[in-house]
Amino acid sequence: MNLFFQPNSLSLHSRISPRIAQVSLQDPIPQESQKIDASNAPDSQDPGRKTKSYIWVNPRSPRASKLRQHSYDARYASLVKIAESLDSCEATEEDVSLVLRCLGDRILEQDAVIVLTNMSNPETALLAFGFLRKRLKPSREVILYNVTLKVFRKSRDFDRAEKLFDEMLETGVKPDNVTFSTIISCARVCSMPNKAVEWFEKMPEFGCRPDDVTYSAMIDACGRAGNVDMALSLYDRARTEKWRIDPVTFSTLIRIYGMSGNFDGCLNVYEEMKALGVKPNLVIYNTLLDSMGRAKRPWQVKNIYKEMTNNGLQPNWGTYAALIRAYGRARYGEDALIVYREIKERGLELSVVLYNTLLAMCADVGCTEEAAEIFEDMKSSGNCIPDSWTFSSMITIYSCSGKVSEAEAMLEAGYEPNIFVLTSLIQCYEKANRTDDVVRTFDRLLKLDITPDDRFCGCMLNVMTQTPKEELGKLIDCIDKANPKLGIVVKLLLEEQNEEGTLRKEASELFDSVSVDVEKAYCNCLIDLCVNLDMLEKACELFDLWLTLEVYTDIQSKSPTQWSLYLKSLSLGAALTALQIWMNDLSKAVESGEELPAVLGINTGHGKHKYSDKGLASVFESHLKELNAPFHEAPDKIGWFLTTKVAATSWSRSSPELVAA
Repeated sequence: MNLFFQPNSLSLHSRISPRIAQVSLQDPIPQESQKIDASNAPDSQDPGRKTKSYIWVNPRSPRASKLRQHSYDARYASLVKIAESLDSCEATEEDVSLVLRCLGDRILEQDAVIVLTNMSNPETALLAFGFLRKRLKPSREVILYNVTLKVFRKSRDFDRAEKLFDEMLETGVKPDNVTFSTIISCARVCSMPNKAVEWFEKMPEFGCRPDDVTYSAMIDACGRAGNVDMALSLYDRARTEKWRIDPVTFSTLIRIYGMSGNFDGCLNVYEEMKALGVKPNLVIYNTLLDSMGRAKRPWQVKNIYKEMTNNGLQPNWGTYAALIRAYGRARYGEDALIVYREIKERGLELSVVLYNTLLAMCADVGCTEEAAEIFEDMKSSGNCIPDSWTFSSMITIYSCSGKVSEAEAMLEAGYEPNIFVLTSLIQCYEKANRTDDVVRTFDRLLKLDITPDDRFCGCMLNVMTQTPKEELGKLIDCIDKANPKLGIVVKLLLEEQNEEGTLRKEASELFDSVSVDVEKAYCNCLIDLCVNLDMLEKACELFDLWLTLEVYTDIQSKSPTQWSLYLKSLSLGAALTALQIWMNDLSKAVESGEELPAVLGINTGHGKHKYSDKGLASVFESHLKELNAPFHEAPDKIGWFLTTKVAATSWSRSSPELVAA
């Protein structure tokens, strides 16, 4: 076995290398290890020559090579090679002893520390620790334990770290701050935050007081463990006592605030970090970008990304992933596609999730051609296989574009359809007015033994709102099979007469059984169906119920200067119903002599789906003209229709039929 150097060479060095200072544990190298053997020194032949601490030697001369060999740089390099040999040898006492014998009989404590510090194999490190401990009488035995614990941290071996700590106590060695901070940080890198908290709480038992490094690690560990209160409490204390906090901990704090929905807290931590002089790294920027993306604040994502690049940091895959998620959620189609093309230009690979995020965004904003390009790129990537989310997005895109054949082709790719894909396909057939194909797809779902969920039932309900009255019978059986409670409500809507209170009772029971995330969609569809069937009384009854159940909230506001109606979260039928009820209330207010404010307004929003030429605002503009209502679109407030108190009062008195409605 090549042991790299002879034992006697380890006693020869002229000075301490700066590299030793980096691994020093505040114990000086023993004086004997700093002496130079004068008989072997290059200039020892001249007894009359005065001894100098430093001499200049031409680095190209043969003497330079000899001096370099005896310097501590060479000694340090030799010790590092011993550590490398220990990492690669068999984990047996015999092999480890064979490597370490080259240190000689008089092993220096500092040499042992350097060897262990540079090791990464936890098995051989433990054997080396045992060998060195038996042959050394260190001034502070805890140092050898600590550097061995750091090997376990480096190799993420928390079990061995805990066992070595137990052995430490059995041998009477008292742990210090370094011991605990090493074990805590070991738990941290091992993704065991609860263990980190457990060891942090043990420190007072051994008379140890946490330092800045330990506190910083604990803020991070508590955040990862979900102990948000403790993490934030420690952070508040850190700010008060001016502890040093590392960038990793700041990143965790940003993530904690983001996960709790306190997105302003994310920005506050970021600004405080910069005020303390801590330079944000790429991990911090990526965490902040992701948090602002979940907050749906794409404008802040843009500003943060610009600051990051201005600071000279190059985006990595994590950066691009955060940008795509942020722009995808916010439907910033152009920005998301720019990021996609930059990823491709840099030769980076997208994951299935990122491809699907892009396709879902394309489905939302109507980027049909771009979606087809991304889908083809995904298939040819070689590492991403389209899944149900992929096909569902593509079918949705083709559905909204009226491309039925392309949507059907997605199912011919050999992919077994699931409920998401079939839901999108039903939407496609609804757009094409192919009711029979909707029924056929529903039957296919049952044959595949797939249970219809709330979203699927909502899709079927939406199909009914777009289906001619004479074909509704084909869909009622499907609705009844998918959700019997929904079937009862739909049948009550189609009947001319119902017993008083029956519709309200059955609709209330239905909403006790469906998930919260589909409630508003069900409400909108049921009212749309009433409006389509010209059953305005039932529409008003359901609207009143949705207000009572607080499915519809913040529909109107009143102030001394303006009354407003907010419709942008409603479907067309629900918005028309809300308008009818609101105008009736205005008429009643005028009749009773109630004083109207100076301005009355209707807010429809200004959003418009790319697949459609019409938005709620354009439809309402036509409807208000039909009613001869004095509301006009405000040129300086997009999506608002305004009128004055005088005009509203005059119009209300000339339209008595509104009260009857």
